[in-house]
Amino acid sequence: MTDAREDAIDSASETAHGQAVQAVPLLEPREGIPPVVADADSLAAIVQRFAAGHGPVAIDAERASGYRYGQRAYLVQLRREGAGSTLIDPVACPDLSSLGAVLAETEWVLHAATQDLPCLAELGMKPTRLFDTELAGRLAGFPRVGLGPMVENVLGLTLEKGHSAVDWSTRPLPEPWLRYAALDVEVLVQLRDSLEQELASQNKLDWGLQEFAAIVAAPPAGPRTDPWRRTSGVHKVRRRRQLAAVRELWLARDQLARERDVSPGRVLPDSAIVAAALVMPTSIPALQAVPGFGPRVHRRALEQWIAAIEIARTLPEHQLPPATAPHDGPPPPRAWADKDPLAAARLSAARAAVTALAEQLHLPQENLITPELVRRVSWAPPKYATPLTVADALHTLGARDWQVELVAPVIAQAYAGAKAEPRPAVVPGKGTKPAQETATDGAAAPKNGVPRLGE
Repeated sequence: MTDAREDAIDSASETAHGQAVQAVPLLEPREGIPPVVADADSLAAIVQRFAAGHGPVAIDAERASGYRYGQRAYLVQLRREGAGSTLIDPVACPDLSSLGAVLAETEWVLHAATQDLPCLAELGMKPTRLFDTELAGRLAGFPRVGLGPMVENVLGLTLEKGHSAVDWSTRPLPEPWLRYAALDVEVLVQLRDSLEQELASQNKLDWGLQEFAAIVAAPPAGPRTDPWRRTSGVHKVRRRRQLAAVRELWLARDQLARERDVSPGRVLPDSAIVAAALVMPTSIPALQAVPGFGPRVHRRALEQWIAAIEIARTLPEHQLPPATAPHDGPPPPRAWADKDPLAAARLSAARAAVTALAEQLHLPQENLITPELVRRVSWAPPKYATPLTVADALHTLGARDWQVELVAPVIAQAYAGAKAEPRPAVVPGKGTKPAQETATDGAAAPKNGVPRLGE
């Protein structure tokens, strides 16, 4: 790195409140592109190097989303003061637990940590402390929190982002891709330091520390229930037997994708699954008329897809999937007005209050408190909704201390003023008239019998 660029970085890092200075392109890692570590001896040398380094370690991982099955890492990048940067091929070195061990007590700096931590854990690397620069940017109120915009707005540097969606399973990796990967961790620790100062200046640093600790402490995500219901466009499918066709096609596609190690969307797009389920073709020629199953699809594949549809067609009624996904929370908010008008009023008031508070604090509403927690506490609030009882309920649901301290009072106040909208009541021979609503505060019992938190 030239002296001029070092001076530009130093001056940019002193910029406060996210005010960008004239952007300087960051074109080359300061020590050049490091060689890719792809054998045990090279990895052992890297472990020693990073153990001898000091300060936080910047970490990133590149996956092959859209190309390969699953979310495994195909390149891992690290940088630490005193150790420099390294690029590791996790295909050739699938066990990085030795590196994880020497970095166990070191603070990890990642951008959008929840995206990379699962694939790093598969390699044997788990942090005990971290700083998430994307989440810090959200809490600080930056409107754009991608790594490129954050580096530009905070440090006054521009990163080339043209290789973010390439197939990182490619071997050998082209030099421009490696340069891009190394630059992703080049100034990540510096970005962390500037964001820490920014959060401190806004009295939000403790919020960030609580959020980072929650990420570290979170258990691994369990398997999704009915993952096939996430098929894009499945909302168009209403009938249960057609939903069964979506499920069977999705399962057949998933098996093929896993066997071939390719992205499921490359085996069969979601749009084709939904289109076939709506039509329920009974023959291969009929299936070929469905968009996504044209003449380019091999005969053997067509036979597999038609067999999946036939399974759905012949299933007994009791084995068909329910029309809606099973869930353990409250019903969809659109149904609240009919099921529990007072709960609907509570939710509307709480949403408005939380949105106003988030705007006042200059951070996204979902980072102040997740919409799911607002729904759950609004559907089954404490018997007497006070700031203290709402705080207890939010703690029980998993909200962080800083969130509870800010949100519980405004939600309790919102509930106190919530009133159910009168619903039309049928009067024999006289049409409808507004029904009398006697419950007007948060202490009313739910009409569906769901027990309230704190009772």
